[in-house]
Amino acid sequence: MANFAKPDVPRFSVDVYQNEYLPEGGREVNAIVMVTATGGGTIGKGPGAAAAGRRPSAAVAVMVDCSGSMDYPPTKMRHARDATAAAVDTLRDGTHFAVIGGTHVATEVYPGGGRLAVAGPAAREEAKRALRRLSAGGGTAIGTWLRLADRLLATADVTLRHGVLLTDGRNEHESPDDLRAALDACAGRFTCDARGVGTDWEVKEVTAIASALLGTADIVADPAGLAADFTRMMETAMGKEVADVALRVWTPVGTAIRFVKQVAPAVEDLTGRRTEAGPRAGDYPTGSWGDESRDYHLCVEVPPAGLGREMLAARVSLVVPGPDGTAQNLGAQGLVRAVWTDDMTASTAISPQVAHYTGQAELAQVIKQGLDLRKVGDFDGATAKLGRAVQLASASGNADTAKLLAKVVDVVDAATGTVRLKTRVAEADEMTLETRSTKTVRVKK
Repeated sequence: MANFAKPDVPRFSVDVYQNEYLPEGGREVNAIVMVTATGGGTIGKGPGAAAAGRRPSAAVAVMVDCSGSMDYPPTKMRHARDATAAAVDTLRDGTHFAVIGGTHVATEVYPGGGRLAVAGPAAREEAKRALRRLSAGGGTAIGTWLRLADRLLATADVTLRHGVLLTDGRNEHESPDDLRAALDACAGRFTCDARGVGTDWEVKEVTAIASALLGTADIVADPAGLAADFTRMMETAMGKEVADVALRVWTPVGTAIRFVKQVAPAVEDLTGRRTEAGPRAGDYPTGSWGDESRDYHLCVEVPPAGLGREMLAARVSLVVPGPDGTAQNLGAQGLVRAVWTDDMTASTAISPQVAHYTGQAELAQVIKQGLDLRKVGDFDGATAKLGRAVQLASASGNADTAKLLAKVVDVVDAATGTVRLKTRVAEADEMTLETRSTKTVRVKK
């Protein structure tokens, strides 16, 4: 088993990229906020820090689809068992964990009794023996799986709580409202990565789960790839060191926040998730962090001012819940400024970072629009949208998305976005493009 022990937990930094210059009467300020967590120096010295030399405590719930469709073909269930065993093997010693079997009801596969096991050699072997008894049969009600995971994870006094969810079908045995209510109940209580195996599941359901619970979503079209994917997911989960980090944005009187979006490594609109944090400040959830970097696009509307005036448009910091329930600052801060000028060259320039991520957000949007239009038979509309996607992917250097698009359209000229829809597209290729449409590339230095 890999050794994930590291002597430190991340130290956060915030960098702001913008063109602060506005023309006379200008009101919209855009900035890219790069948040970076790097190992070193915070052990025992501040919020989110672990005990010296140790990783923070964690609890993990693995939810495995055991509905009847998992038996078609029978190897799918076998690969799911193997993948869950690989995930259990990747848990570091001392991690609390449980395995849930999901059908139209949720079942405690291991350890049972409404509790969590503690990872170690004996518990791993017991869990893998329990996994061998998993069989397929029944329906699909994902909300019940999530609610059981929430109840089990809540029994552990730990710093980090995480779920992994695997499904191969549509959520047919509960209403969309039931699933949404479950996601609302679980949001902020644990993070969750969601995976769809095969091609009979609904992309929008799986991506909605990951979005609501601040995790990742992906497709594993070939069940044989599950074990490797589960291992990578669990390695990432075991690398998280600080939970419940929020982006706190303060703005002065007279300003209004138009939106806050994560734009790297994937597009995620956080605007509607704001919670008030005192006068003129709001918190936007970002989930759990290890050693990593993410970018956010902040758009602020400021009151118009005269030439030569300047103001602080926003102050961005990072906070985590403290032991007493009040937010504690992680010591990183960035400032967003507005300066009014009659220099047309300065005021009309667009920050390269802002331009890049505006394009990446549009790329995600037009892919989804194009695929939706293709599904309803509007082939002209689909061609226009997917052509624009090809153009954006090419211009921004998003090679991975460009390759996925090339499986859905024949590219005539990437620079102009001239494409033809393919007459036959493999379902797995279309679902992969849709699932990964929000993944972005970092701005070129």
